[in-house]
Amino acid sequence: MEWLFILILGGVAYYLTERLGKAERRIEELSELQDRMFDYMRSANDDRRGEPVPDEPAVEAMPERPTSVPKVVLQRDRPNVADEASVSATPLDEPEPASQPVDEPSSKEPFFALFSFDLEDVFGRRLPIWAGGVTLAVAGVFLVRYSIERGLITPTLRVVMAFLFGGGLIAGAEAAYRFRDKVADPRVAQALAGAGLATLYAGFYLAGSQYGLIGQTLAFLGLAAVTAGAIGLSFRFGLPSAVLGLVGGFAAPALVGGEETNLPLLALYLGLVTGGLVYAGRQQQRQWLGIAAIVGGLGWGALLLLAGDPGVAEILALGLYFVALGAVMPALGEAGRFERPLRLAAALVASVQLALLVDQGGYAPLAWGLYLLLGATLAFFGWKRPEMREANGIAALVGLLLYAQWPVPFPSDFAFVGAALALVFAIVPLAYLRDSSDRIGDRLQVALVPPALAAIAYATFGKFDADEAEWALFLATVFLALIPAAGAWLLRLREDRRWFAGLLGSASALAFAALLMVTPGWTSPVMASVALLPAFVMLFRNGETAISRLCSIGCVVTLGVLMATGTFFDEAALLGGDAGSTTTWQAALRWTAATAPFAALAAFSREPAMRHSAEVVGAFLVYGALAQVVPSDVLAWTAVLCAFAVCRFAKEREVAQGTFTFVALLWALVPLLTWLEAGAASLAADPVYVIDLPSAKAVLLRILPLAAALAILPSLRAIRAVETLRPAWLAAPVLLISAHVLFKQLLAIETETRFVALGLAERTLWEALLLGLAWLAVTGVASVAPRRWLGIGLAATALLHFTIYTGLLHNPLWDRQAIGPVPIANLATAAYGIAIIAALSLRQWLAERLRPAFDGVVIALSSVLVLTLLRQAFEGSIPASIPLSQTEDLMRSFAGILLALFYLFLGNRLDQRSWRIGSLVLILIAVAKVFIVDAAGLEGLLRIASFMALGFSLIGIGWVYSRQLRITPAGDAR
Repeated sequence: MEWLFILILGGVAYYLTERLGKAERRIEELSELQDRMFDYMRSANDDRRGEPVPDEPAVEAMPERPTSVPKVVLQRDRPNVADEASVSATPLDEPEPASQPVDEPSSKEPFFALFSFDLEDVFGRRLPIWAGGVTLAVAGVFLVRYSIERGLITPTLRVVMAFLFGGGLIAGAEAAYRFRDKVADPRVAQALAGAGLATLYAGFYLAGSQYGLIGQTLAFLGLAAVTAGAIGLSFRFGLPSAVLGLVGGFAAPALVGGEETNLPLLALYLGLVTGGLVYAGRQQQRQWLGIAAIVGGLGWGALLLLAGDPGVAEILALGLYFVALGAVMPALGEAGRFERPLRLAAALVASVQLALLVDQGGYAPLAWGLYLLLGATLAFFGWKRPEMREANGIAALVGLLLYAQWPVPFPSDFAFVGAALALVFAIVPLAYLRDSSDRIGDRLQVALVPPALAAIAYATFGKFDADEAEWALFLATVFLALIPAAGAWLLRLREDRRWFAGLLGSASALAFAALLMVTPGWTSPVMASVALLPAFVMLFRNGETAISRLCSIGCVVTLGVLMATGTFFDEAALLGGDAGSTTTWQAALRWTAATAPFAALAAFSREPAMRHSAEVVGAFLVYGALAQVVPSDVLAWTAVLCAFAVCRFAKEREVAQGTFTFVALLWALVPLLTWLEAGAASLAADPVYVIDLPSAKAVLLRILPLAAALAILPSLRAIRAVETLRPAWLAAPVLLISAHVLFKQLLAIETETRFVALGLAERTLWEALLLGLAWLAVTGVASVAPRRWLGIGLAATALLHFTIYTGLLHNPLWDRQAIGPVPIANLATAAYGIAIIAALSLRQWLAERLRPAFDGVVIALSSVLVLTLLRQAFEGSIPASIPLSQTEDLMRSFAGILLALFYLFLGNRLDQRSWRIGSLVLILIAVAKVFIVDAAGLEGLLRIASFMALGFSLIGIGWVYSRQLRITPAGDAR
């Protein structure tokens, strides 16, 4: 251990040497500055002499007098601590010999002087004195240990020798100070004084603790006297005495320690050493000295805790010691810019050490009292000096953690300590709020300490599994809730409303926790709504942002407790129509209570995002509450009724109405997907049977509610792309799907046989229904105004449906579909007739530039119709399975020619060029068929007759065209 002491003293000596080196380098820099100043003065003097002089009468020339520049000589070898500079200057009126050059200062010399190293100066003048002081201190230590190891002298004589040696060293220091003119170096006195102080510390510690030669009182007085002497000598001899006193004071117990340690006396000794050094550092403006003393004292505190199993005296002594180092000394010392970090660090370390002491002491009342004394002391200094209040917050945090770690406490002791913690760390900061001297840390303590105490108390004594009243914990929590409630009341008039909201939230949380302690678990949402009532009252009065955010947090908590308590999963199953084991009135009350905060937030909040979010969640919860009592079959219509109620009585709540519409969409989603799946399969030529579609009940109870909800959906500017296109139009396709599913129930086609017999009839009836609805929409009925675009959409749907299913996928010409036994008056005529009417209707309703296209569609449809009727006349109701005969094939060509002539006549009659063009296209197709197909298969008279008919037809068509072109100019043809 003595080598440790030697190394410490050596480090101190090296540190002091470095400080002296820095001081000398600073003096050299000042010398360089002086040299530059004199250079400037000389140059200024030369400039004045070079200025022109006004003309004056000629006088006898005087000899020029040389000017000398003052020289600054730094005396580096003087024995004093503060080096002095002597300035030698030659007056301007006394010239120097001309041969003597002027010393010019070198600009490079000061730079190299910064890195100069004088071996003789360092090892010959500086270090020996400090080494001598260290050596004397080590000699005193070795003297004591040698006497102990050899048994040469009795303990009493050992202590006396230590006192004599230490006193002699201090006397020598005083003598060196008094004869400082002869000694010529103040470091001699400083070294002797430091060594003497260390020896006297060791002597009194041995006498009182190691050997018991004097009582504790006398040892205390001796240590106090040495500490006072160290403080006094530091004022007399300066920094080195203070440093050596610091090191010697803290090192003495380690160097001369015995087998048994008297912790109370050692704590008292360390406290005096630390206090004396802190005081000396403050008085001498040596901030580092006080910081080092506090750090050293806290370090010793950690070592003292290693002794373990403290008794009452040890707990009292160590507790007071930690209170002094954690609260008193940082407040009395001066640390400059390190003052705040020092106080916080000291409070943290002392709090942790006291917490360990409380744990070692078995959480005895005395140990807890000492920890509370630390908090009270910090609170006292915080009252006087507000910048120290953060330290009280650190002590509060450590105290709460310690309180939570208390194993198996007695309820009375636990309650007493909890009340004391609330008093020191919550009520005292509450007093700062009253006189408006509070800081952020004070408001945080008022807001957070009571909930933390309540949580710790319930975690220790509460019964999470048992659903029974806990009145003692209820009363304690109510008491704690009053603290942040009082804080909120004191801050109610301040401009910054965030802290008011925070304290109000803390009080509401404690009130909610208290209510949970005396009510059944399933009532948690109800109790949460009750606890949030004051917050929503404040929101109703002013609608401030901070209160809105507090209420939004409360809403989330309410939703969370709804999901975490009771039979939530069984209750949630009812929202989708599934069965659940619930108590109806309890479930309805729970969901209604959870709805109330969201409804209030949506009604009173001024922030759009928060209000809309509350509307969404609130609408879902309203639906959930109704789902607890309404039969599952009508839940979709229940959502629609809610949407209608919002639309009728609260039109501004568009988000809520949209949420109810979304609920209706969720109900309709499954049947809609079923219909879409069957429709996608139908595009691959698979028949759509009635069993592949949703049932009629699903349409009435799931799909139609969605259509009703969409029909009353308001026009939202955020989602509206066209001014005239409103979201209510989304109901049209849903209604169309519903109508289609219900229509499929009429013929109820379930097998392929029925599809062959009735498929064309079913499609024709559906297309006729769509076309009829299109005409009703365009013309309007009763009080319903015409809807041109709706009619166009329905007519286009009918035409598209015919084109895909009857014209392409299931055309009677190549698919087995029953047309009917009667020629002309059959389903083919009806189906194509409806398609032609749909095309003509669209020709009329759409723009004029599209009419030629629809004329082409009509020509194509009528042509295919003629071919279909011709096929039915030859082969019967289902012609797809019978091969085409030669006669029928010839009749097709003949029919094409006749149809072309009809189109030509019609085009002339209506003066429509598109029909004439169609006639030409059709005749060209017929001619090509005759020459390419028919002529190859005919012989004899049939071939001759065919060509003759084709020839006459071509001549007739050409004559008609030439006549038409002469009558109607090309520019007037339409």
